[in-house]
Amino acid sequence: MKQWERKVGTGASLKILLAGLLLILMVSVILLSCVPPISKDALVHHLAVPKLYLEHGGMYEIPHCIHSYFPMNVDLMYIIPLYFGNDVIPKFVHFFFGLLTAWLLFDYVRRRMNTIYGLLGALFFLSIPIIVKLSITVYVDLGLTFFSTASLLFLLKWLENQSSQKYLILSAVFCGLAMGTKYNGLIICLLLTFFVPLFSLRYTQERKAVLAKSISNGFLFMMVAFIVFSPWMLRNFLWTHNPVFPMYDRIFNPESTLIQKSQYLFEFRRYMYHETWWHIALIPLRIFFQGQDGNPQFFDGVLNPFLLLLPLCAFFRRRTDSPVIRREKNILFAFSLLFFAFAFFGRDLRIRYLSVIIPPLVILSMYGIEKLLNLSASIPCLILRRVGLIGVTILLSIALGLNARYVASQYAYVAPFEYLQGSIGRDEYIARYRSEYPALMYVNTHLPQDSRILFLFVGKRGYYCDRNYVFDMDLYRESLLGDIVRGSKSPETVQQGLKRLGITHLLFNYDIFKDWAQTVFSDNEQQLLRDFFNTYGEVLFDERGYGLVRVTDPFH
Repeated sequence: MKQWERKVGTGASLKILLAGLLLILMVSVILLSCVPPISKDALVHHLAVPKLYLEHGGMYEIPHCIHSYFPMNVDLMYIIPLYFGNDVIPKFVHFFFGLLTAWLLFDYVRRRMNTIYGLLGALFFLSIPIIVKLSITVYVDLGLTFFSTASLLFLLKWLENQSSQKYLILSAVFCGLAMGTKYNGLIICLLLTFFVPLFSLRYTQERKAVLAKSISNGFLFMMVAFIVFSPWMLRNFLWTHNPVFPMYDRIFNPESTLIQKSQYLFEFRRYMYHETWWHIALIPLRIFFQGQDGNPQFFDGVLNPFLLLLPLCAFFRRRTDSPVIRREKNILFAFSLLFFAFAFFGRDLRIRYLSVIIPPLVILSMYGIEKLLNLSASIPCLILRRVGLIGVTILLSIALGLNARYVASQYAYVAPFEYLQGSIGRDEYIARYRSEYPALMYVNTHLPQDSRILFLFVGKRGYYCDRNYVFDMDLYRESLLGDIVRGSKSPETVQQGLKRLGITHLLFNYDIFKDWAQTVFSDNEQQLLRDFFNTYGEVLFDERGYGLVRVTDPFH
């Protein structure tokens, strides 16, 4: 690092440069966040469910929304700004967890290396495309990332001094908070519960390691973590008799009729994307190079290739590392690899599901840069040494440049200045990204308060709907409307079936609804559906491919 400082500037200059870039990045993220929320999952549940809780006056079961059974440690924090009518501040809440994670990385890397590496690690982490995307979005993944990183780093501290249980308990508490943020936290708990006895035996400071003590430490970790997670388990058990509903429902409720889809990645990607076995086998590499926002086939997110390449350099000449550094590198690598393995065999792999392994990979990347610099500095030939140092500088510039290019692309997509300058209003801005929004605005301004709308292929995005709504496809059937049509013999029977459910209106995407009806219904059922719409359906709104139909009374 000293040779690098002499080449690119003094240590103080590097600190100022990196701190300045961090400040520019944070301001950029804040500006990108100052627009109304438009991301799918925010409108489906991260904002929609807290909004429903506010309207109801408290937490209650929402059977038609499977996401309402998920743990909500971070989601519940969004209730406070929503109570005051602000749905932009939740983005800053989510971003704050990203900043907290960056601080953890800075603190760890600063202690293990120096402040410059710490600042570089924080900058690299916050500027990684998927982290930028999450930072300007109302999701919960950055909360999960912070809690998991804190849990992992406290576990590393405990391994330094196993005579004190303080850090072990803190690690377990943060692990429990991770589980209470997203079910992916269960994987974190499984891995770290396994790590506690394994690594305490392998790296114990005592010469006579006691197996029983190591196992008891693992049990203590697991118990504390589940105690912290227990409120969400208790809630779901009272509602469904399954503490982790809807996961593993057949285990807790053997007679469950819950619809469970295939979770095998190979089968899913072969069917959905027509990928060959070797395309699927290369996913661990492809995910760092082929990511695309909004495209599930390419993992719905973007990583940085250097997040794969730099950690590999961290293990070069590992025998020169101190025992503590070697141990921590092994644990960080093992955690990242095992967590990825669990995610890899899921049904639908998305980059944001891997956000918890990004901090360990960033730490390993900083170790990798240190190795490259030390290698360059050890070259006897002055000219080659300078070439090596320049090469590392260029490599870092490219890595950060890729991140900077992504941030610039977000300004082109999000277009925050149009909104902030007032050249486009809130409704117009949202409608630009969400085609169903004009229909929802019609619902809010024209429908009676006691209306109940059945959403058909609206993407379940109900946050902007101020009337009562239900999703057509719920937890226990493929389609409410489909069941009614199949069980009906006349248009009037269909109308009566909807009225029994309290449905007063239907909101649907025309094209998807038409394709679906032609696929799932027989010719007679399709004719029955057409007769129903002709007899009992009054079109109130038809725009941008979305229609709103009122279910009329007989002889209306």
